[in-house]
Amino acid sequence: MSTQRKIRVWLVLFLVGLVLSGVTAFPLEHEVRWLHSLLDGSPAPAGLVDWIARVDRGITETNDKYPFIMYGTDWLAFAHLVIAVAFWGVWRDPVRNIWVVEFGMIACVGVVPLAVFAGPVRGIPFWWTLIDISFGVFGIIPLLILHRLIRRLPAAPEKPLPQAVQAG
Repeated sequence: MSTQRKIRVWLVLFLVGLVLSGVTAFPLEHEVRWLHSLLDGSPAPAGLVDWIARVDRGITETNDKYPFIMYGTDWLAFAHLVIAVAFWGVWRDPVRNIWVVEFGMIACVGVVPLAVFAGPVRGIPFWWTLIDISFGVFGIIPLLILHRLIRRLPAAPEKPLPQAVQAG
């Protein structure tokens, strides 16, 4: 398989994860309700069941009384989709747009301190903080591979500046 093809395979893998994690933020209330009903009465650990029940209750009550708060998760979903669009440049020209991969890697690293510091402040259980951190860890893996593959490609030739800019 060519390097270009490998780049596209890893890029698609990363984008699927990014888009899915974004799109699933839209129907959050329904997803958490479904998860709660699935776990309730199951042999799942009691701490997990209790946490999901609390999250379900919190989302439902908040959405009933203050639905505009859920607008924040809509923006979260939108942000994931917009970031995914930025990776279109990597698809078109990986060498010129390697900075998008580097930006993604920085964002993945940033997940860790955000989860470590904001989780306890917001009352998130430590084990759930580890799940949040895993998004950064699992997200950076395909990006590191992409970065390595892109670095194997020959550098793009410099394009001359347009005449108006040169005269400038």
